[in-house]
Amino acid sequence: MTSLIQADPQNSHSRSLKIIILVTTSISVFFTAFTTSALNVALPTVNKEFGASAILLSWVVTIYLLAVGVLQLPFGRLADILGIKRIYTIGAILFALGSITAIFANTILVLIISQVIRGIGGAMIFGNATALLTVFFPKEVRGRVFGINMAFVYSGFTMGPFLGGVLTEHVGWRSIFIFTALAFVIVTILMLWKVKDEWRQCKGEKFDVIGAVIFCSGMVVFMYGFSNLPGTSGIICTLIGAVGLVLFIMFETNSQKPLLNISVFRRNRLFILSNLATWLNYCSVASVVFLLSLYLQYIKGFSADQAGLILLLQPATQIILSLVAGKLSDKISPVILSTIGMALIFVPLCSFIFINAQTSIVLLIITLLVFGTGYGLFASPNSNVVMSSVSKEYFGVAAATQATMRTMGQTTAMAITMIVINAIIGQAVITPDNYPGFLNCVQIAFIIFSFICLSGIVVCFYQRTAKKS
Repeated sequence: MTSLIQADPQNSHSRSLKIIILVTTSISVFFTAFTTSALNVALPTVNKEFGASAILLSWVVTIYLLAVGVLQLPFGRLADILGIKRIYTIGAILFALGSITAIFANTILVLIISQVIRGIGGAMIFGNATALLTVFFPKEVRGRVFGINMAFVYSGFTMGPFLGGVLTEHVGWRSIFIFTALAFVIVTILMLWKVKDEWRQCKGEKFDVIGAVIFCSGMVVFMYGFSNLPGTSGIICTLIGAVGLVLFIMFETNSQKPLLNISVFRRNRLFILSNLATWLNYCSVASVVFLLSLYLQYIKGFSADQAGLILLLQPATQIILSLVAGKLSDKISPVILSTIGMALIFVPLCSFIFINAQTSIVLLIITLLVFGTGYGLFASPNSNVVMSSVSKEYFGVAAATQATMRTMGQTTAMAITMIVINAIIGQAVITPDNYPGFLNCVQIAFIIFSFICLSGIVVCFYQRTAKKS
């Protein structure tokens, strides 16, 4: 079977395959982003139907991120063994099934279960979408392709708050999942019908089942415990999970066919620092839409579609900047671009610390524009750095590793948010009586995220040293 990366770029069939891959990956990342951002805006309306506490409501978002974060690395390795296209296509099917389950959810628990199913599918999609693009497109244009891909991600985030608000307000929050299910049915059909080739650089190798079990168990226990801090059970679970992750590293070091080749990546400082920068970036920004959506609707009194329209500005800026940054990263150092992006993100995070009931909407809009600019300059150049720092036999694992860092950053951000909410307003439903406490939560959360972003700037700066060496 002809491998995808060996396809002749001058061949018409090869060009059509590239178009199909770019279209399907773009659709998939668009609708995963769309559903996530739209659901953030719809959460207050979802809560009117189910009457859940603020903590349980936040688990609707967190459980999805947790499932994606825990499973991306194992599925990245499976993709290298069984085929990137195969794992990606199965992920699209599961994402569609999870969305259909959400459409018919009659309790908050069923909605959370649907998020788990979508999270498993998302874990198969995210890293392998990047791996497919890396396989199909040469290094010379990879930054531009990543820029296009990230533009669709940001388009999803852009359309999510606004269209999600409109759909929630006039049709109902379940309609968000109807569009997502239809999109992934289309993705599945295109992949099965048009893409016949497969990429299996590690065909025939054994999958590290024991390592995968240790990693997944450690991650689940660690993140569950982290989200329940500072309670006793949270401390115990966090420590147990941390021990499990240490055991995973020790086991992988001595494994003949490891899930994650520690010995190889340990010597690649650029790869390590780029992934660390990914984690710190998403850890500092992932809760912004969640917190601001609740702030605009509860504190400012906007409707869901009005809040979505305001939040639309951030990802709209990211679309433009990601296209520019992706193209620039093929010509100048992507490390420099990602460092500038992280530094720009730090400014609005600091300004959000002072948010209150009297904060001007104009000031908030300006801050979101700066935030979108920084985010757009960071994402695609950083992906270019990660994927260009490894050889082709590690494409699947490298893409999955970065996707894991991205999702774990998002999960960590939501866990921090949950800790702050739990510490200040506890299990209470957000009502006018505890609006001051909720504002306190928002301010404290952004103090923490600002310090995390500052750490990310330092890591990005040291990437330059790693690149030179």
